[in-house]
Order: sequence, then C-alpha cells, then structure tokens
Amino acid sequence: MSSSYRFPAQVEPNGKGGFIASFKDVPEALTEAATVEELKENALDALVTAIDFYIEDRRAFPEPSAAAEEDLVVELPASVIAKILLLNAMIETNTRPVDLARKLGVSRQEVNRITDLHHATKIDTIARALHALNRELNLSVSVV
Repeated sequence: MSSSYRFPAQVEPNGKGGFIASFKDVPEALTEAATVEELKENALDALVTAIDFYIEDRRAFPEPSAAAEEDLVVELPASVIAKILLLNAMIETNTRPVDLARKLGVSRQEVNRITDLHHATKIDTIARALHALNRELNLSVSVV
C-alpha cells in the first residue's frame, strides 16, 4: 500500500474560460472551476465525494498512479487515507460492517461512523479496527 495518496488529475480547458479536472484512477471524480486555484480545492472535494461512493458500494479504493509533469496533483488528508486503508482491508478480508462491529464489540452504527469520511474518528479507533482485521496501521514521517 502506498504511504502517500497523491492523485494525478488531468486538467483541460472547459471551453468557457475555465478548467475541468478528471482522475484516471478514480473516474467518478470530475470537477470544474473558473481558475486553477479553485480547481485544486474542487478536485479534493471531488475525490472525497468519490470515496463515499466506494464506501457505499463496498469497493476497494485504488492507489494513485504516477503523475505526469503536466498533471495537477491532489493529496488526500491523512484522516481520509486511514479510512481508505480500513475500507480496503475490510474488502480484502471480506468483512462486512456487521462483522467488524462484532469483532470490535461495538454496534454497527459505530462501525458506520468509523468508516464515514465526514465523521471525525480518532486514529486509535481506526488502528483498533484494522487490528481486528489482522492489519497494523503504521505511521511515518519523512522530509519533504
């Protein structure tokens, strides 16, 4: 698994003076904006919204491919990456939310909150959920 989730977006003019961004790794994520700066913000929102679809459909979220020089690179926040890692582990182990709830000794609603991108979840809780799936969450720091 990649330690960094930096997704390359292809940027094209929209024909009206603005720009469109699309992600080859996540075709569900499309966005448009009047300026490149606004497009950067919209692109992150588009990616997070697409992740919601993957969670809802119980599909593994892909890792990013290498970016070309002309691509706009969008990095996901660490809190979102942790939830993607949990989603992918659940799918890899064929674990349904109800199964994870049973392993953790919590309600299914609690597991739904853990996997909800819009709910703040402590990193320890995600680590505990991953541990229940025989996975270990590793954190690292590198110089940029």
